[in-house]
Amino acid sequence: MLSHDITAKVGSHKNRKRVGRGRGAGNGKTCGRGHKGQKSRAGYSRRTLYQGGSMPLFQRIPKVGFSNFNYAKTFEVVNVMQLEKLFDDGAVIDVHMLAECGLVDSDQSKVKVLGEGQLTKKLSVSAHKFSKSAEQKIAECGGSVQIVA
Repeated sequence: MLSHDITAKVGSHKNRKRVGRGRGAGNGKTCGRGHKGQKSRAGYSRRTLYQGGSMPLFQRIPKVGFSNFNYAKTFEVVNVMQLEKLFDDGAVIDVHMLAECGLVDSDQSKVKVLGEGQLTKKLSVSAHKFSKSAEQKIAECGGSVQIVA
């Protein structure tokens, strides 16, 4: 039987196991938890990858290679179509204005402008990075691009 074959009548709802209701019910007394010990207590949880106090496998194997995660430059992305929607013709746009409009998280963010969508307005945009298509679209409309250091 497959999951999509299950009807409202047969097997669609399985009753939960009621434990601690006597030997006749099948899971009485210790309720399937065995006898005593930490694992039998309420609130027990074990750290994932815990190996009984011995040195975990991930600590025993040598670490190889380099991860760029901590050093990678992350940019917040703004598309040309978003600028088209939010700003008027002839507007001067910088990171602070983008943060005020809610396109980026804060004015401390590094911003990259991408060229997705159409642009019909003359805009003067300053950001940390521009894609070639975004630069081209802004320039075609008579706007200007300024890269922030």
